[in-house]
Amino acid sequence: MTASSRARSEAEQSRDASAPGRADLRLVFMGSPAFAVAILDALVAAGHTVAACYSQPPRPAGRGHRVQPSPVQARAEALGIPVRTPRTLRTADAQAEFAALGADAAVVAAYGLILPVPVLQAPRLGCLNVHASLLPRWRGAAPIQRAILAGDGETGVTIMQMDAGLDTGGMLLAEAVPIGPRTTAAALHDRLAEVGARLVVRALDGVARGTLAAVPQPADGVTYAAKITRDEAAIDWRLPAAAIDRQVRGLDPWPGTWFVHGGERIRVLAGVADAAPSGPPGAVLDDRLTVACGAGAYRPTRLQRPGRGPAEADAFLRGYPIPAGTLLPPPG
Repeated sequence: MTASSRARSEAEQSRDASAPGRADLRLVFMGSPAFAVAILDALVAAGHTVAACYSQPPRPAGRGHRVQPSPVQARAEALGIPVRTPRTLRTADAQAEFAALGADAAVVAAYGLILPVPVLQAPRLGCLNVHASLLPRWRGAAPIQRAILAGDGETGVTIMQMDAGLDTGGMLLAEAVPIGPRTTAAALHDRLAEVGARLVVRALDGVARGTLAAVPQPADGVTYAAKITRDEAAIDWRLPAAAIDRQVRGLDPWPGTWFVHGGERIRVLAGVADAAPSGPPGAVLDDRLTVACGAGAYRPTRLQRPGRGPAEADAFLRGYPIPAGTLLPPPG
């Protein structure tokens, strides 16, 4: 079964799971980044009781490096939901505190901590994970970015019954989302959060009523989405233009992409690939900043210098010319 057909089949199950008679469940929510906020909101809006939220501890963030709560913690506190931020769930005390909540189920979305077996087994209905890919493709930490970087034509959301493995649990629901030629990780992130919020409410209803059962993931097609690092942000003009285009879109907004000119790191916020122009990789071919690549050429259309605001390419080049014939170096 293909990812698309599987997603359609799972979507049909999801409609069955959303029939009248929705259960009011006592839940624990476990998530940290902005992706998980829409999911928390959907659970509350569906009438479920969220007994507690678990999130990553507050950390320094922003230019001032002030300690800030995670987006989920901030939202939960605004909703009046108690928040816990343990650094580990592996201790007996942490596991006992979790079990004492008496949850029917836990919903997990980009939490950031491994759930030990005692935690997985504590809720009556187990732990449901909202994963931003069509499993088993892109298990792991960065499924949204990796799908774009790989040139996938679609991705999606899988609601999974968690087990002790890394995103290996049985699938409850899935829905495909197309990846267009201009789709960025930021836009795809928001779309998948909306889909995940809708699907997990349906999955909880189906599991609670016994009308929805998890099915094993296929043995074939397993890939792993390694965590994104800052080292991936440097543009290597020796790569094909199409790969650079995916890099710019897939690493938006973090860590972003950049090249070096005049001793500065110039951020590329958007651009277009062209298969026709050619020249030595890194050579600027015209006054529009079309740059030759290993195959084809890439033209940044929105850029940013350090300490400056983003600018469209025409305005950027008026204030900071990069003339034709300039050779931009590969990452060193």
